[in-house]
Amino acid sequence: MADVRELPDLVREFVDMSKEYLRQETLEPAKQLGKFTGFVVGAAICFSLAALFFSVAGLRYIRDALPEGPYWSALAYILAAIALVAVAALLVAFTAREAPAEELQSDPLEELTSSEGS
Repeated sequence: MADVRELPDLVREFVDMSKEYLRQETLEPAKQLGKFTGFVVGAAICFSLAALFFSVAGLRYIRDALPEGPYWSALAYILAAIALVAVAALLVAFTAREAPAEELQSDPLEELTSSEGS
């Protein structure tokens, strides 16, 4: 049994160990999650800009392929809108599939941290 005089040291050690444990189990994973979220947001912005630029380029291509005139220009906009809706529907259909069980069990944070350590 611990001596009464050792009790303040034991309490101080307990508090220090508790602080270290909480830091290790809450702050470190939160930092990793923040880094992962940053990558996801950056990728979403890049993909959004790419979609915007490709849609403008597709519209310009369709307008150049059709004859001159206001009705043909309107048709180009309609065709470009239909193409964008078709691409969006394909992306939604492709991403709406269920993930295999092994993909559901993997943790993306573990994959991120293991690639950083290499």
